[in-house]
Amino acid sequence: MMPRLSLSSRLALLFAACTAVVSLFAGVLFGRASEAHFVELDQQLMESRLAVLRITLKDADTLERFKQRLPDLLENLRQQPDLTLRVRSPDGHVWFDSSQNLPDELPIHSGLESLQINGTDYRVLNPTPDTASEPRLTLLLDITHHQHFLQRMQHLIWLTVGLSALATALLGAWAARSGLRPLRRMSAIAASVSADSLNARLPQKDMPAELAELAVAFNAMLERLDDSFQRLSAFSADIAHELRTPLSNLLTHTQVTLTRPRGIDEYREALHSNLEELQWMAQLVNDMLYLAKADHGLLSPRREPLELGREVDALLEFYALLAEDSRIELSREGDGHIAGDRSMLRRALSNLLDNALRFTPAGGAVRVLIGSSANGIRISIENTGTAIPAELLPRLFDRFYRADPARREGSSEHAGLGLAITQSIIRAHGGQIRCESQEGVTRFVMELAEKQPSP
Repeated sequence: MMPRLSLSSRLALLFAACTAVVSLFAGVLFGRASEAHFVELDQQLMESRLAVLRITLKDADTLERFKQRLPDLLENLRQQPDLTLRVRSPDGHVWFDSSQNLPDELPIHSGLESLQINGTDYRVLNPTPDTASEPRLTLLLDITHHQHFLQRMQHLIWLTVGLSALATALLGAWAARSGLRPLRRMSAIAASVSADSLNARLPQKDMPAELAELAVAFNAMLERLDDSFQRLSAFSADIAHELRTPLSNLLTHTQVTLTRPRGIDEYREALHSNLEELQWMAQLVNDMLYLAKADHGLLSPRREPLELGREVDALLEFYALLAEDSRIELSREGDGHIAGDRSMLRRALSNLLDNALRFTPAGGAVRVLIGSSANGIRISIENTGTAIPAELLPRLFDRFYRADPARREGSSEHAGLGLAITQSIIRAHGGQIRCESQEGVTRFVMELAEKQPSP
């Protein structure tokens, strides 16, 4: 299998081919133009000599009168060694040939032609006689020197084409190699990128205009990869951190239980305690699997008509006792209709309501506002309380992230995945979610497209 040509070699060959084609085309045009020019010069020369011959042979309409003019004709021809003449009678009989090498048959129709006789090139002119009694003249002009010039010019054209193609290939290879130096630098940097060196970046300032956009895109890709890798590393560390506490509790509790024989009730109590930790771990794993499906686009929400006011009221009724114990006011304003997955949207709204109730102080309020937006339906869940610092808002939807560091780690209720799951559900429905927090009010805003269910 032949090795694939490099880009520099391809460009060099392309330059050489283009130069060869252009040079050959220009050479052919120049050759045709030169040949046409020589034909024009030969015709002018033969017509001027024809005028002299016609004067010499004036009134020589018979063979006897022609013989009388023959000495003058021979004298005239001696002064023009490159001209050969055949004289025929008006009825076509040959009266005179200035050369014995002329064939018996020559072109007799009027006009200018080219002819080769015994290896010699001639231009043949048969003028139209002025009168029917005038002898018929055939002039042959030796154009060997013209043909030699044209042949030398053709050889020169081929030589020029070859040399120019070779020179262009060499110069093109040098130019392509110099021009592609930034691309090789990009390749070297790309080859050096690994999990430990994702901070490498291409120098955009020194890039040509054609590669600057590629460098920007490449650097943006490295930024995304670096951010994703950092998030993945943090996610792995968070998983280990979250599972460490329940596993440690299970091991410690089991070891203590097995230190001595115990009664049935004590073993049952130990199993119940371990069951709580196992349930927490199972819920954590299920949430992680749910987010993994969302990352790979495997969440496929059903499309069914939903009345948002009714769905929100059902959730508020569920949280009513908890809100009453904490002296928090729950309310809903507005209504709307969308096509979505009831269980998934209830889970997303439930996560946001649970989050709002936990961070609303006693005597505060949680409100759900439903209205229309430019893209469809807008749902806002807001609660009073301490505002979230602006620098923390972009990270609220990160997995295992807790804006409140004082929360007990390993909590079976709050692992820091609720907002990440909510965001995945909203995005699976083609919507967006964001958080706003200022002046003692924190607001989670969801915007969903108002679509009809598919038939």
